[in-house]
Amino acid sequence: MNKIRLRAIEPEDLELLYKIENDTRLWNVGVTNVPYSRYTLHDYIANSSDDIYADKQLRMIVENMEGKAVGIVDLMNFSPQHLRAETGIVILESERRKGYATEALHALCDYAVNVLHLHQLYGVVGKDNLAAIAVFEKAAFECRETLRDWLYDGKKYADAVLMQRFL
Repeated sequence: MNKIRLRAIEPEDLELLYKIENDTRLWNVGVTNVPYSRYTLHDYIANSSDDIYADKQLRMIVENMEGKAVGIVDLMNFSPQHLRAETGIVILESERRKGYATEALHALCDYAVNVLHLHQLYGVVGKDNLAAIAVFEKAAFECRETLRDWLYDGKKYADAVLMQRFL
């Protein structure tokens, strides 16, 4: 372990955020399907309170031990009543298969239980995205349910699986 650390988003992360948010290959696995301008993302960085209770979401940068930003982890759809949140992770394509994603999910889970006192995290992953399912399983998430026709890529629907971890 000790390949990464999680940190708050800084203004210097604008280009990384811009690159990830505007990668159309990622749109069918999330809820975004429109491009974001640098201005909008700059405004998000400037106005985010970094308080999951205020924003109902929290985004952190995954940084390798050399200090290079290699991806992003998110907590979203936060429910303070039920102490759960959805999680997502994107590692830059050039930085994949180095163990960053698994370690980032472990670190996010530690943060979620020890700092936020959450009871559970969950993720929705395309059923055919075997690499992502493997990452979640390595981070002790379990495949719970198949969500039929959950994801739409503009041409066809695809099933997804609900990955869940109790903390």
